[in-house]
Amino acid sequence: METVRRALEPRLQGRRFARVDQRRPDLRFPFPDDFVARLTGRTVETLRRRAKYLLLALDSDEVLVIHLGMSGRMILAGPDPDTKRQETANFHHQAGRADSAIGEAPHDHVVFDFDDGTRVVFNDHRRFGLMDLVGQDQLETHKLFVGLGPEPLGNAFSHVYLNDALRAKQTPIKAALLDQRVVAGIGNIYACEALHRSAISPKRLARTVPGVRAARLAPAVKSVLEDAIAAGGSSLRDYVQTDGSLGYFQHAFAVYDREGKPCQRPGCDGLIQRIVQSGRSTFYCGKCQR
Repeated sequence: METVRRALEPRLQGRRFARVDQRRPDLRFPFPDDFVARLTGRTVETLRRRAKYLLLALDSDEVLVIHLGMSGRMILAGPDPDTKRQETANFHHQAGRADSAIGEAPHDHVVFDFDDGTRVVFNDHRRFGLMDLVGQDQLETHKLFVGLGPEPLGNAFSHVYLNDALRAKQTPIKAALLDQRVVAGIGNIYACEALHRSAISPKRLARTVPGVRAARLAPAVKSVLEDAIAAGGSSLRDYVQTDGSLGYFQHAFAVYDREGKPCQRPGCDGLIQRIVQSGRSTFYCGKCQR
């Protein structure tokens, strides 16, 4: 979501919603009442991210909250909505709809047209994403955000914080990293990669991590996320960038989706293993991750 925010910000900040085309009544949840009317004519003042949510602050003192779910995509086109960027056209070809205009494909559920001709399309074939409109003064107490932990790239997330947050946790450290109440926005891939980078077993109980392991883990989380953002994210099955091009961090995976392959840590001759934790695949090296 951070790569999406960074791509959209220079194109949308200060722009006005000229037209909103809502094509179904719901995604994961119903759209808010009068969704189209409350957006049309409003100006985007800022774009922020909280955990895996994109937040567009409007001049109406409301915030447009967007979550992509597992398969949602924000596709950016324009400023002429009929002009395709080459990367977007390539994506459409891969998806079997090379001749579709931007915003006219199956599962293009919401189309936002802005006053300069920029078009942003929300496409989600599984409809696990969501959109909501929340008052600025209600954001921190909204059900989506209450209890969220600190941002992993923020100053509040550190080994000192992890020492306190993990000390009493009886769950495996991998589950603790995916717990949005501990730290907001870490996904399955990046939890696996950070644990390998810090040489910590995903099976280790979280309460045993405070101390020297936490001192390795906190910077590993930050560096993995920074590397992934710089690479445009990770494209496996569904994720693409806003211009339709793929993220490239998957080419730098040390463990994720590498079951049976050699560990890439210098001096380690272990093989990457796959286990299932809480219904999610975990990839790790049983030899160097302790």
